[in-house]
Amino acid sequence: MHHSAQLVIIGAGPGGYTAAFHAADLGLKVTLIDSGATLGGVCLNRGCIPSKALLHAAHTLSDAAHAKVMGIEFGTPQVDINKLRAWKDGVVAKLTGGLSSLAKARNVTYIQGNARFLNNTTLEIRKADGTMDTLAFDHALIATGSRPVELSFMPKSTHVWDSTAALALPSIPASLLVIGGGYIGLELGSAYAALGSAVSVVEALPVILGSADKDLADILIRKLKKTFTTIMAATQVIAAEETSDGLRVHFKDAAGKEWQETYSNALVSTGRRPNTETLSLENTKVERTEKGFIEVTAERRTDEKNIYAIGDVTGNPMLAHKASREAKVAIDAILKKPTAFEPTCIPSVIFTDPELAWCGLTEMAARAQDLDIAVSKFPWAASGRALTLNRTDGLTKIIADTKTGKILGIGMVGVHAGELIAAAALAIESGMKADDLALTIHPHPTLSETLMESAEGLFGHPTHLIKK
Repeated sequence: MHHSAQLVIIGAGPGGYTAAFHAADLGLKVTLIDSGATLGGVCLNRGCIPSKALLHAAHTLSDAAHAKVMGIEFGTPQVDINKLRAWKDGVVAKLTGGLSSLAKARNVTYIQGNARFLNNTTLEIRKADGTMDTLAFDHALIATGSRPVELSFMPKSTHVWDSTAALALPSIPASLLVIGGGYIGLELGSAYAALGSAVSVVEALPVILGSADKDLADILIRKLKKTFTTIMAATQVIAAEETSDGLRVHFKDAAGKEWQETYSNALVSTGRRPNTETLSLENTKVERTEKGFIEVTAERRTDEKNIYAIGDVTGNPMLAHKASREAKVAIDAILKKPTAFEPTCIPSVIFTDPELAWCGLTEMAARAQDLDIAVSKFPWAASGRALTLNRTDGLTKIIADTKTGKILGIGMVGVHAGELIAAAALAIESGMKADDLALTIHPHPTLSETLMESAEGLFGHPTHLIKK
């Protein structure tokens, strides 16, 4: 069969469905194509949302254990993995069901299948039932996302998980090796550790959390060293084989020392790669980098003037909120509205316990650029709200331009840091100066006050600290 659409969007993740809804609201006839049975892509179905559900369960277990200092004690927690899995899946089902209703209300046509370009105006679609369709379009938007990197030397085994398999919660292994010390590995490792697994982390780089400022990362690392059995930095996994009860893994450190350990399961979280190989982009003028990322302009337009691309397929950072913003830019560009994707900052959050979040320039990035900066830090031990939460393991810091006072970056580690970072992003995106933030009245007692007092620290007069 042959169909047509003003706009076809390939990929129904946060970028794809946001683009579809925005385009439909602005009057375009939209067709949305994805291989999944439900909208939401990896993030909603197999990523951001289910991982945060598991992390909430982990935080609940941690909070119960820490309640002893307040004179509140609970019995030993019993984890019903089937109920936990069902609850997690229920959260996902509610959200995917909501997206389906929103798509129908906007008259967005959804096709479950895999699409490839025949040329710059036609797609071939292999539908989920095996039938083939073609679709003519005026404009196309590629939002096919990314997938986990596989390690060729790891055996094909049920004992080897990627993030998708781990989030399915097949079991709570006695021991779990997380290969890769990035945010995905640390988040899932933290969740499984709270559920009862003995978790070890191995990272090839010299340190974990190397993209964050060391003073912030160190607070989280101190906690992770207690959460995990071991953290092995500057160490490579060089081989692995399946055993009768798990995996035998071979390691090699920076000094050349080699050894072996056995684990029940291993989680491979060594990065992600863009899903662009099966799109037949060679039938168009769309260009890709050596790593497979699609090259785009500030309007998210490819070298094919009627084809756009957003999200993970366009490169780092591979974040859902980046894709969602790019989606609206791309649709506005298709409708010839003046627009560009030129954010001053994109917030990053690691949803561990405590959470680590930052936006704008880190201190190390600012110093690498030889900028004239002032840095102020406010430890959460001086926060009344942090004390009432029994969570003083936190720190807020601000990096500002010494000459102009303009805020260049804000970072924080602590409970709910992921919620607080949006205020920091607003301050940076709007070009606020440090004194603007210091003069903004923050509610008391809240963790948000740490932003105000960090700003006050730049001028030497935070209320709850002595500073020269």
